[in-house]
Amino acid sequence: MKIATYNVNSVRSRLPILLAWLRQETPDIVALQETKVQDPDFPADPIRELGYHVTFRGQKAHAGVALITRSEPAAVAYGLNDAGPADEARLIRAIVDGVAIVNTYVPQGQALDAPQFQYKLEWLGRLRAFFERNYTPDQPVIWLGDFNVAPEPLDVHDPRRLVTNPDFAPAARQALADVATWGWVDVVRRLHPDEKIYTFWDYRVPKSVERGLGWRVDHIWATPALAARGARAWVDMGPRLAERPSDHTVLAAEFQE
Repeated sequence: MKIATYNVNSVRSRLPILLAWLRQETPDIVALQETKVQDPDFPADPIRELGYHVTFRGQKAHAGVALITRSEPAAVAYGLNDAGPADEARLIRAIVDGVAIVNTYVPQGQALDAPQFQYKLEWLGRLRAFFERNYTPDQPVIWLGDFNVAPEPLDVHDPRRLVTNPDFAPAARQALADVATWGWVDVVRRLHPDEKIYTFWDYRVPKSVERGLGWRVDHIWATPALAARGARAWVDMGPRLAERPSDHTVLAAEFQE
């Protein structure tokens, strides 16, 4: 099984890049984030013409998640389904070929003193409770997407300077670590424990890709037995180097049957 996650930062803007990648790599599952489009306007037909199923939940100009699957997904659902805000455009889940797939776009947080940062921490706490309600670590489950957290100093280009950023601040990292204790294995770090691997390069930083000024905020995590079947994980720089790219690129992994 080949699975990938890609924050497209507008699926309509990035559609040519996405379609080219699907044709070239023929993945089984792709999770998209920041589709930034209302459901009636999602460009589903070109994806379906390539032989894929596509399910999505979005809103205008912000957030939005989708799953592209070779097999027809079952038990598709959206949001955290708790007493808090629905946030259906931040979480989509399904069962694909017997594996539970959870795709999230975690809130970014804006700034440490902003209400949005507290919401981010609360959202991650709600997500931990969501996993406890719906799954167990002995099931085959994959959680992937844009987590908007770089877990370790190795995951950012300048850990000293970026410690006040909402995607690397200690409170954000601790909140993600608390979710991890549910039973998750970081598939990239299992296979590449000491390698600098980035998935995001800020548009606002001049020549951020060329200068290596990246972040690892996009992730593929799995429950232990499934993670043990992880054979390969890699970043594909092609989409980030294409014309009119997203600020993120594709992170992919392969699991043995």
